[in-house]
Amino acid sequence: MLKRTLLAIVTLLAISLTQSAYADSPYWYDDYSTAVRTAINENRMLLIYFRAEDEKKHEEFQRVMADPKVAQLLDNYILAELPVNATVGNEDEKAKLLSHGAFQHMYGKSGVAIVDYVDSSDEHYGYVVSQFPFRDNRIRNAQQMQTILGLPRGTLTQRTLIYAVRMHPEAPRSTNGVFRRVLAAATFQHSRLQARMQLQGHHSWDSRFHQIAGQLPGHMLPTEVCAESWPGQNLEDAAIECVRSWRHSSGHWSAVSADNTYYGYDMKRGNNGIWYATGIFAKNR
Repeated sequence: MLKRTLLAIVTLLAISLTQSAYADSPYWYDDYSTAVRTAINENRMLLIYFRAEDEKKHEEFQRVMADPKVAQLLDNYILAELPVNATVGNEDEKAKLLSHGAFQHMYGKSGVAIVDYVDSSDEHYGYVVSQFPFRDNRIRNAQQMQTILGLPRGTLTQRTLIYAVRMHPEAPRSTNGVFRRVLAAATFQHSRLQARMQLQGHHSWDSRFHQIAGQLPGHMLPTEVCAESWPGQNLEDAAIECVRSWRHSSGHWSAVSADNTYYGYDMKRGNNGIWYATGIFAKNR
């Protein structure tokens, strides 16, 4: 009788420990459609991990995601783990997910992508807002994943440029403030203008300065920085190049590295293959 009682206790303890382990581990969906429906129903971001074919790299990625600073950010996400050759559609018509234009900046590689399903009233709702393929076949490290998961809600280009700023080794502080929609819209418009003109510059800043300042609370004065990439660079490399360009200009870098109350960043690619970036910041003076 005693042995049976002890066995029951051990069994219950094992079950309890197993349940605790599963409770602490994030749940990864293996079906894209189910993951999307869940994200929509729960108004959350959808993080898709396009699984590396190399089992060692997959294990390395899991270790990164288990890092405490990374894991604590996962509550904001619905998680999906899919093979790089995952397909969508019915039996009559299937298509490779990574071949869809929405994932063009994954370049068919393993990595992570994020789709925003938080607020259906936002313009970027239902859009892919982050695409980070594993670069040089290397898994993103814990610092990179923490930065990716902590990006403010915005468009793909806005978030990629903010990521490049935050990952700069000198840790510029311009994104420590609040990502302001007014400034984000202004950076989008000016980046698009530069791309259309295929010319970097603070075009019509005098008039834009007053227009932007009039939309900000109090007596805040906006500051602007602009940059361009090399021709033909991919999205992430272009963002990194633009931040590097700002670093080589003392005037631009003083703005990018300073604390601000509000900030906005965006970039746009011209027909010449060059990405044009804009950052606008605001604080009381």
